[in-house]
Amino acid sequence: MSHPHDHRLRGVLSPVLTPFELDRKPSTEGLVRHCRALVEQGVGLAVFGTNSEAASMSVAEKRSLLDALLSAGLPPERMMPGTGACAIPDAVELTRHAVRAGCAGVLVLPPFYYKGVSDEGLFRAYANLIEGVGDERLRVYLYHIPPVSGVPITLGLIERLLKAYPKQVAGAKDSSGDWDNTAAMVREFAADGFDVFPGSEVFLLPGLRAGAVGCITATANVNATEIMHLYKQWQTPQADAWHERIRKIRGIFQAFPMISAMKEAVAWQSGDDAWRIVRPPLVELSDEQSLELRRQLADADYRLPMADALWYSE
Repeated sequence: MSHPHDHRLRGVLSPVLTPFELDRKPSTEGLVRHCRALVEQGVGLAVFGTNSEAASMSVAEKRSLLDALLSAGLPPERMMPGTGACAIPDAVELTRHAVRAGCAGVLVLPPFYYKGVSDEGLFRAYANLIEGVGDERLRVYLYHIPPVSGVPITLGLIERLLKAYPKQVAGAKDSSGDWDNTAAMVREFAADGFDVFPGSEVFLLPGLRAGAVGCITATANVNATEIMHLYKQWQTPQADAWHERIRKIRGIFQAFPMISAMKEAVAWQSGDDAWRIVRPPLVELSDEQSLELRRQLADADYRLPMADALWYSE
């Protein structure tokens, strides 16, 4: 079957960390710099994802930040903003704004406050979003992250959405951590032009081998060069060794509260201590955790690929 999508996102994308000022307002300048550094490394921008602390930001803040990124010349064709919300009108507003700005796709969480909801309820939520936006350019990537959302996106729901909205439903990010589920998504729907992105570089190599199109991963914020190298070289004999290397770095970050740990690494390697700031209910790493993270990363010969770039210094 021919693929129904014209412009298709591919490769490695990152749920971009959101830097905050001392008053915990988003740092527009810091976000622009970080996004530039990621794009320079070849990484796409899944702004307003889980690791962006998006659920802790208002619709108005996200709209304003997206406008700032576009005004700074960052490429909308490499953007997949997270636009899901518990309230469908909020999701429609942010999604419509992203589509009109030219973003290549949107990553949409299901409404996640009510648990134990039916596939029928989730189908209606996505249908209300798609029809509420009412734009042919809309490309929705379903966001399956049951460990956080508590609301799974089943294969049956995907099948139903694809039948109803074959052009708008473009793919999924699978952050279940369950490789069998990711493989099933690829097996069942890739032939219909449904693009599957595993939610971690731990599954990048097996994903590409199975027919996934890349990955959307938090640690691309802090390990972009090595993850991109694997993406580009996945068909070479060295791929498995590269895979083990990025698994090791991922494991170090995952042993700590992930968002705070990544922000700690950026603060450490860029010299900008404001990068440690997170919004409640998250808290920054303790001094002990910070020292242990730095020790483990130093032992692994880690360095932030973009730390020397001009946009991390005044």
